[in-house]
Amino acid sequence: MVELSPVIWWVRRDLRLSDNPAALAACAGGRPVIPVFIHDDGVARLGAAPKWRLGLGLECFASTLARIGSRLVLRRGDALEVLRALVAQSGAGAVVWTRAYDPDSVARDTRVKTALKQDGIEARSLAGHLLFEPWTVATGQGAFYKVYTPFWKVVRTREVPEPCAAPRALPAPATWPESDMLDSWQMGTAMRKGAEIVATHLRVGEEAAQARLDEFAASAIADYATARDFPACNGTSRLSENLAYGEISPRTCWHAGLRAMHEGKAGAETFLKELAWREFAYHLLWHSPHIATSNWRPEWDAFPWNTDENAPEVIAWRQGRTGMEFVDAAMRELFVTGTMHNRGRMIVASYLTKHLMTHWRIGLDWFADTLIDWDPAANAMGWQWSAGSGPDATPYFRVFNPVTQLARFDPGRRYVDTWIAEGRRRPSRKALSYFEAVPPSWGLSAQDAYPAPVVTAEAGRKRALEAYQARKF
Repeated sequence: MVELSPVIWWVRRDLRLSDNPAALAACAGGRPVIPVFIHDDGVARLGAAPKWRLGLGLECFASTLARIGSRLVLRRGDALEVLRALVAQSGAGAVVWTRAYDPDSVARDTRVKTALKQDGIEARSLAGHLLFEPWTVATGQGAFYKVYTPFWKVVRTREVPEPCAAPRALPAPATWPESDMLDSWQMGTAMRKGAEIVATHLRVGEEAAQARLDEFAASAIADYATARDFPACNGTSRLSENLAYGEISPRTCWHAGLRAMHEGKAGAETFLKELAWREFAYHLLWHSPHIATSNWRPEWDAFPWNTDENAPEVIAWRQGRTGMEFVDAAMRELFVTGTMHNRGRMIVASYLTKHLMTHWRIGLDWFADTLIDWDPAANAMGWQWSAGSGPDATPYFRVFNPVTQLARFDPGRRYVDTWIAEGRRRPSRKALSYFEAVPPSWGLSAQDAYPAPVVTAEAGRKRALEAYQARKF
């Protein structure tokens, strides 16, 4: 019997079997399936934390595939060259993958698809990373949405298909292509000693992601609308880590939210709105890709932001030593856990771009290096929203006051006491772990005196508003 030509499943940020259209398409015809992950330039450019976390996700997914009699083939190099080599070695007649939407991935995928088709190879990209393809959501005039609220009003009633079941098996080829060893890629090298600290806060893989969603839907989702604003509470889903690597699908999360809403859990609709906010970020990235690198509103190019990433106040911000407790607690949470509470993200972004008058790209780059849940669309939109330079942005003159925000959202000071050690008789284990995670070159110690403010809330706001009022656009 002649073996059918294999299908190459190009695995990217879809490290799951359940509700994975690309995986189902690969095995639909009963042909052998060769899952492959390619360490290309896009992976090489990842920051320290997301690259390390991706490596952990790949290790976990490889084990998942092994349990159903398959493998994850690892190759390094230019994506097109690797795929062409695999086609030649395996006799594969098709390549399938889950679609990506950031400019670099779109350019790469377009080149790959065109070239493979010219080679006579079937090449298909499928949905799976989003609820709605960005080009399917449009205003009545056919334009894309630039404001979230009307976007939400349109998508909230859209039919979202039920998640599809995972394939029970992926037919194996008669001979497996050679694979790199994951350890040889050294994806965690840049994390240094911080990896050991951050690792205790992770939940890696498809099973962990589903368990995290189940736990959230069973309890915390009921109070999500209010509890999500208080960083000391366990009030959020924390699914951003798993969504970033496709360890769970947005459709799975959406339908869990719908079920909770039908059960009368008050916070469920707010959870759905947050999933739609993620969609909105990709909607903007797709239709205006310059948002990832440039001011979405070009008139902000003339704004007098500081662009020196080594300025003393910027270093203080990165190190959680600004003297503003809410800012510093959030920046330390980031360095210890690889994530940051969303309220904290808004506060630290506002403080950097407004109180410290520093360009949002410096903050965007730091998050891209330190967030395990880094996402190109969410990171770009979030920073430009906070800075005032993006679509649907918070007005520049709305300056979050880190002192009053702390009083409002951490009234018992549980959050700052969890993450700040200096001046405490008995610092928390988490606060002390920050000093274990930071580079020795920073020269920080829990016995240091807590710093005076780099700039006070009042002085920073005054300076930011004066610059805004004097702007030349």
